[in-house]
Amino acid sequence: MTVNPAHDTLWPAPHASGAVAATVHVPGSKSVTNRGLVLAALAAEPGWLRRPLRSRDTLLMAGALRALGVGIEEGVGPDGSGEAWRIIPSGLHGPATVDVGNAGTVMRFLPPVAALADGAIRFDGDPRSYERPLHGVIDALRALGARIDDDGRGALPLTVHGGGALDGGPVEIDASSSSQFVSALLLSGPRFNQGVEVRHTGSALPSMPHIRMTVDMLRAVGAQVDTPESGGEPNVWRVTPGALLGRDLTVEPDLSNAQPFLAAALVTGGRVTIPDWPAHTTQPGDKLREIFTEMGGSCELTAQGLVFTGSGSIHGIDVDLSEVGELTPGIAAVAALADSPSTLRGVAHLRLHETDRLAALTKEINGLGGDVTETADGLHIRPRRLHGGVFHTYDDHRMATAGAIIGLAVEDVQIENVATTAKTLPDFPDLWTGMLGN
Repeated sequence: MTVNPAHDTLWPAPHASGAVAATVHVPGSKSVTNRGLVLAALAAEPGWLRRPLRSRDTLLMAGALRALGVGIEEGVGPDGSGEAWRIIPSGLHGPATVDVGNAGTVMRFLPPVAALADGAIRFDGDPRSYERPLHGVIDALRALGARIDDDGRGALPLTVHGGGALDGGPVEIDASSSSQFVSALLLSGPRFNQGVEVRHTGSALPSMPHIRMTVDMLRAVGAQVDTPESGGEPNVWRVTPGALLGRDLTVEPDLSNAQPFLAAALVTGGRVTIPDWPAHTTQPGDKLREIFTEMGGSCELTAQGLVFTGSGSIHGIDVDLSEVGELTPGIAAVAALADSPSTLRGVAHLRLHETDRLAALTKEINGLGGDVTETADGLHIRPRRLHGGVFHTYDDHRMATAGAIIGLAVEDVQIENVATTAKTLPDFPDLWTGMLGN
């Protein structure tokens, strides 16, 4: 884990002078946007994606699908109500090169799509993307009949030699390092000749809400999916072959990206409203309502959105985050400011995310005077009086927002490369200073 010297610009994290009182409009969900793009690209007819997130990860997904021959027209919806993308499916084809950046959804969801294309599709990305596991997708696609050249790395860069179709059928994978391995196969499964039966054979699956999101979105476009929750076998998902419908999908706000703003209410004893918070959702960020309430806040779902209020006190927490690992950096930041210790469990897989998030959080919080230790599957955080300093991000958007949370309560925190937040949360610095009235 190294600091990128190319990103040595420092952003002074704003220090809160009092309780925050703000309404923050959080952009659309990355997870929903990128799943929606893939499903629309595989559909039998055109569809609309309304209020999509425009961020590095989603623009990489759109660019990759365009490279495969999919039409994506950016504009306003048919009724003129805000931004919408028109997705026009076509015959998938190569040769093409896909830049995945460091987007897990792009590097994992698109190789199965590429297997359905005619021609060679090369996948490449940021240096960190070479270190992120892809073996689950690569091995599964080979077992299902795809030809992939990866020089035996089980990682990027690689080339998928698409044959225009894929047999599909049953396949066993170990998805314990990323639930995206399962989602990747399910999303393209309806287009496989025999559909797909994915059997997870490893230890406990992380981030199950993301698999439930994939299943719900597949069913919304007409796919038949059998899951463990619907009476199927444990750890087995089956998708029946069939045509996908073109839909008119409105993207929910990204609830995980709402985390730093809710944390601001908790840290400052203030109040933040997030409009359009869904009453029912598969997004893992919805778990914040429960976690941050236990840490000292209160929330109410109103006609205006989710209203979250801090009490002025922050309490430590002992919590299993295995299903919502992406929330760990923000929770760790809040826990470092609490009045009692915290233990965050079930997130060993975070060592394989945009960076090794457990090592990075330990190093950066301790660099500000904190007392964080890594455990086998998480972090133990003992609050101490923190001081200013540089908070490095390792090109990880959630590290940057974690540093900003700490900066609310600790003067003179400087965030290295805050621009990395553009991965999923464009204009974060402006949203942050706007929330504070700066």
